[in-house]
Amino acid sequence: MAELNSVLGSHPDDFHPVVPFDPGIHKLVKLDFTAANTGLTDDIINDVQKFSEYIDGQLNSLGALYGIGGYGEHRTVYARSRVFDAIEGEEPRRLHLGLDIWGKAGTEVYAPLDARVHSFAFNDHYGDYGATIILSHNYRGLSFYSLYGHVSLKDLDLKEGTVISRGTAFAHFGQPFENGHWPPHLHLQLIRDIGSYKGDYPGVCRFSEREQFLSNCPDPDLFAGLNRFVSS
Repeated sequence: MAELNSVLGSHPDDFHPVVPFDPGIHKLVKLDFTAANTGLTDDIINDVQKFSEYIDGQLNSLGALYGIGGYGEHRTVYARSRVFDAIEGEEPRRLHLGLDIWGKAGTEVYAPLDARVHSFAFNDHYGDYGATIILSHNYRGLSFYSLYGHVSLKDLDLKEGTVISRGTAFAHFGQPFENGHWPPHLHLQLIRDIGSYKGDYPGVCRFSEREQFLSNCPDPDLFAGLNRFVSS
């Protein structure tokens, strides 16, 4: 895994932006979804309309096109969905394994590198990914996968094995009815070993499993390269 991190981190100019973004024009801000964000109340979290208005309000107040963050973040927001709950007495899943990019529904998503369609699915449960696409990559002799969650249902008109060239718009931020009932955003996740998963892979793990999962899921910003543009 260290080798993949090193290779991805050493060649940032190889990757096409994953979303439309001009650092000379647009602004990015970090959004916090941990217990430290006391403004994000249960009343907001449990109502997708209020949650969406909260995100829009945060972006508008700061003049930002996107809000980003979340990799390795221990999040209280997952209490809104039974998808992340556990059998009574067991540990729930709360540690986020991807990078979230919050923005407008319909925002185009581009392939950062040449890829093939590995798999796709409509994970249609409240709080789940909704429409999901997984791409496979072979980059500088290393194989890995990128997962795009919360996209539009229309984007699932695909065939496994189809080649997608670097810079091709292949997906869009979905609306709540098709994205697992979340405010519009993209969940971007890198996966070294996907095992037998198709159209899905855990995007949230138990805190006790963080080392195992974070080792298999490198920081997606190695791919997206957005954190360097975050406004302070």
